[in-house]
Amino acid sequence: MSEVIDKAVEALRAKLPDGFSSTAKFVIEDEGSIIADENGVRAGDDDAEVVLTADRETFEGMLNGEVNPTAAFMSGKLSVDGSMGLAMQLGAALA
Repeated sequence: MSEVIDKAVEALRAKLPDGFSSTAKFVIEDEGSIIADENGVRAGDDDAEVVLTADRETFEGMLNGEVNPTAAFMSGKLSVDGSMGLAMQLGAALA
């Protein structure tokens, strides 16, 4: 597992301390993926109801508050596959 994924898991745990009511996957291009579900946040590549994909810079910006998730999506830096409603819930949690 990469150091980028380890740090992203820690940051997501802080933003989603009780996990996520559904199953979401965050794919960081060229690094790996993270799962958030009712059991918490962990590195993994499980199936998910929503998949958010971006490069490392975009994810880091979203996690540290420098990049608005909605703006990243609208500009094409963040792609969403699956439930847009769940993606919006995650965007609110990350903002």
